Amino acid sequence: MSINEEWWGAASSRFGQLIDDEPSELSRYSMDAWPLQAKRRRAGAIPASPAAVFRPRETQDVAELVIWAQDHEVPLVAHGAGSSVTGAAIPGDGTIVVDVSRMNRILGFDAKSGHVHVEGGVLGGDLEQYLSERGRTTWFSPQSLLRSTVGGWIATAATGQFSSRFGDISELVSKLTVVLASGEVVQLGSSPRGAVGPDMANIMIGSEGAFGIVTEAWLRTYPAEPLTGLIAYGLPSVEVGLGAVREIMMSGVRPALVRLYDADEASTLAVPQPPPPAVLLMGFVGPPVVAAAERSFVQQLLETAEGTDLGDAAVAQWMAGRYDFSSIEKLLDSEGGYAETIEVAGTWDQIPAIYRAMKDELRPIVDDVFGHFSHAYVDGISLYLIVRGRVATDENAVDVLERVWSCAMETALETGAVISHHHGIGQARAAYLERDLGPGAMRLLTALKRALDPTTLFHPGSLVPAEAEDLAQC
Repeated sequence: MSINEEWWGAASSRFGQLIDDEPSELSRYSMDAWPLQAKRRRAGAIPASPAAVFRPRETQDVAELVIWAQDHEVPLVAHGAGSSVTGAAIPGDGTIVVDVSRMNRILGFDAKSGHVHVEGGVLGGDLEQYLSERGRTTWFSPQSLLRSTVGGWIATAATGQFSSRFGDISELVSKLTVVLASGEVVQLGSSPRGAVGPDMANIMIGSEGAFGIVTEAWLRTYPAEPLTGLIAYGLPSVEVGLGAVREIMMSGVRPALVRLYDADEASTLAVPQPPPPAVLLMGFVGPPVVAAAERSFVQQLLETAEGTDLGDAAVAQWMAGRYDFSSIEKLLDSEGGYAETIEVAGTWDQIPAIYRAMKDELRPIVDDVFGHFSHAYVDGISLYLIVRGRVATDENAVDVLERVWSCAMETALETGAVISHHHGIGQARAAYLERDLGPGAMRLLTALKRALDPTTLFHPGSLVPAEAEDLAQC
């Protein structure tokens, strides 16, 4: 009897119907939503397969599995809805996938603090439906809202579409319940904030399952108010548009919606065609008098920048289709069709050169490359690139997408961009992580992994490469 059979017999005896090793079930956990992996599979590559899937009902189930897995030296990989587009949720051979989708309860809501207490497997759409019935919202709205989980947002340090006003996942999270590699269940974080040593909850945000399994979260919420004062302006250039957004953010005005499109992507919007060199979409939220004042200030600034009012049709179009992946999915599911999304970020002084360099380097590789800026800050902004096209075969498409990733990451590093703004690292960016962080920060990350997970129980190779993990344990 093989070692695998030995531990499977012990696991099935211990956990019963919570654990499953049916091949048809395991196959769907061998991938997430990473386009490159999808094309590799269509081209005939056989992905790694987990040995089993474990579906806990509550935090204690996870803790018991962790203790058992330590005893049997079986690695664990947390899985939410499988919507990562960077390969962050792909397990290795012989692992147990911990699918938290059954842990989808909303455990409580406190109207006074606005905190909602949820399990990690709650889908974003279900959470927003629950909150809307109580007149609240998180204003956290990633494009994957309907197919991603709260635990996934935390694991990948996600950002929602209204982050320019409401911030990223770290500002949404108040507290977390986490199962550590020892099996201990701990609660991390404090509200409204604390100066009691480092913010321990933030160590888990963006850790991609490498430090522990997040099973519960307390999230901040806001009164549910409509997005108002929707505007679209054409601008003389991308650089002028970036300058206008910079002035807005530095003024203290905080539009909820900020999306600046280049002409290539603006050709897909409900604006006059051919489109202006840049199109800026904005929307506001808050007390009507405040939202109206912010809109008026922004309009004056954009008119000074020689902007042209294009009405609000493009914003309404974006709102109606902002969760729609279908065009990319159809392209990926066709012979030779390819598509990818890559998001980076840079400071205001860097971002024009980052944008021009990435467009110039990617354009010769693909049929189309679109660019927009969609998360603005006082000191900089994110750049979101979409590439797509068609070649003769899926094998050719794999080659194109591998070149796209290499080219995009090298160009980002050369121009000083942050290599990921909100999709995380996963397998797509793993080779470039140390160059982005620097050797000192990489040593610190490795030391954290060693301290929190000394036997590499959680997601081997995630964030910290396997060879670095081995070195850390010598």
